[in-house]
Parts: sequence; structure tokens; C-alpha cells
Amino acid sequence: MEHTPYEALRLENQLCFPLYACSREIIKNYRPYLDALDLTYTQYITMMVIWAEGTVSVRDLCKRLYLDSGTLTPVLKHLEQKGFIHRRRCPEDERVLLVDVTKEGLALRERAVDIPAMLADCVSLDQQEAQTLYRLLYKLLGVEISD
Repeated sequence: MEHTPYEALRLENQLCFPLYACSREIIKNYRPYLDALDLTYTQYITMMVIWAEGTVSVRDLCKRLYLDSGTLTPVLKHLEQKGFIHRRRCPEDERVLLVDVTKEGLALRERAVDIPAMLADCVSLDQQEAQTLYRLLYKLLGVEISD
């Protein structure tokens, strides 16, 4: 194949494309499980952080999820409307908005607990390949993962 100045514009030469396509395919596999819980994927990953923390600031949620507050705010509003979380101002610093998991949110965790295992079959990698990919993806995000 002849090299042209436009080689860099070929889709197959883009690292971003297989990452994007894989992400879409994996999220598509989540859809039936999340539909049963009335959650979007973004709501699901938000709840995962809240389940782990119990109470977390919106600023920390944004950092953990790589989302800006303009994207996260409507997600939190929907989760609060569904009764899974409660938002409140921090008593020590009113500028900080905290998110607490509710009793209903904890019950949702019980309904979601098997989702990761069900999705594991959707990834055609063995355990070592999956761990390597995990480390490489976090490296792209600027986060070093220790073994």
C-alpha cells in the first residue's frame, strides 16, 4: 500500500476507534441487565462509586468517573428522583455537595450484584489478557495500577 500524507486519517490507524467501538459494544451488553433495574450505564457506574463510598462529594464523583459536573448533575437528579440517592450540602463547607446512598439504593445494589459476573462472558479475553488490558487502559488515563 502506498503511503500518503493522509495515512493518519485512516480509521484503522486510529487507537481511539477500537477503544470507542469496544466501549460501545460492552455497554450494549449491559443494556438488558440495566434496563431491568431502570438504570443507564452512567447511572450504574455512578451508583457503583456511591455503593463503595456510602457518602461521596460530587467533586470526587466527577474525578472518579471522568465526568464533568454538567454531565453528572442530571444523572444525580435522576438517581435522586428514583430514590436511590440523596444530595445535601456539607455541614462544614456549604460549597461542597455530598451524595448519600439511600435504603432504596442499597436494595438496588442487591439486585445488581450479579451483573459483573454475567458480563464477564462478553469479553473474549482470558484473565491475564484482561488484567493487562485493564492496566494499559488505566495507564492511558494516567493512573498506574499496581499488581
